[in-house]
Amino acid sequence: MDPRPGGAPTVLRMVLGKRLQDLRERAGLSFEQAGQALDVTHATIRRMEKAEVGLKIPYVEKLLITYGITTPEEIGGFLALAREANRPGWWHSFRDVLPDWFSAFVSLEGEATVIRAYEPHYVPGLLQTPAYARAVLRAGMPHAAAEEIERLVELRVERQALVRRANAPLLWVVMDETVLRRPIGGRQVMREQIDALAEATELLNVRLQVIPFASGPHPAMYGPFHIFRFQLQEIPDIAYSESLVGGVYFDERDDVSTFLEALDRMCAQAAPAQSTKAILDGMRKEI
Repeated sequence: MDPRPGGAPTVLRMVLGKRLQDLRERAGLSFEQAGQALDVTHATIRRMEKAEVGLKIPYVEKLLITYGITTPEEIGGFLALAREANRPGWWHSFRDVLPDWFSAFVSLEGEATVIRAYEPHYVPGLLQTPAYARAVLRAGMPHAAAEEIERLVELRVERQALVRRANAPLLWVVMDETVLRRPIGGRQVMREQIDALAEATELLNVRLQVIPFASGPHPAMYGPFHIFRFQLQEIPDIAYSESLVGGVYFDERDDVSTFLEALDRMCAQAAPAQSTKAILDGMRKEI
């Protein structure tokens, strides 16, 4: 999955792209034949189906007719969903500080029913306190203006609302012990952050595990990643890995399976989630 400058793909846009693909294949048409109906290249059709571009309403309507959908009710219903899919997400108001490649992450995060993550360096954004987030962002963006850092902290706090909402996803995080040992922002910031993690362990939809140093090496020591799972059948599991210059999304089954297997092995190596509160309490006393 490769978000392009046309805007980050929303989950609904991904669903509609998959439905357009199913309709095209059911009609027995190739990318080229569908493109001819719109007088566009086959690449445009492919990118619509992969949610890499916005859904132009005239294009969608003509494709539906080409694929044999002719009733006004069916066409109207699909077009209404397409218009909804093209609307900016709530995070659009942060477009001044939010790159397209991470806008996609926020969209997936907000729609997932299960979010699994491995973090070797710092507390995941959904569980960071504002002070901890500010220190992490400043370390990663040493030349950024104070206003930009504060906008990013605000965005991070806004994202965290999903952890406590009525239909909150399961958030299952595996962290290296390094995350709790690395001093970020000073002693008081670390104390507050560990207290926040301890409080999060009380939530029914949050599962935290810590991999102790003593457990030795594990399959994903190269870096952090997330895996998103969705309720809708049209959306496959999606894995996300981040670097200094951007993020990469994986939705091919073999690729995602590699991440899942690594994470399952790490969960087995980590201390049980039931003991995380005690681990955090012990860390808190050492600071």
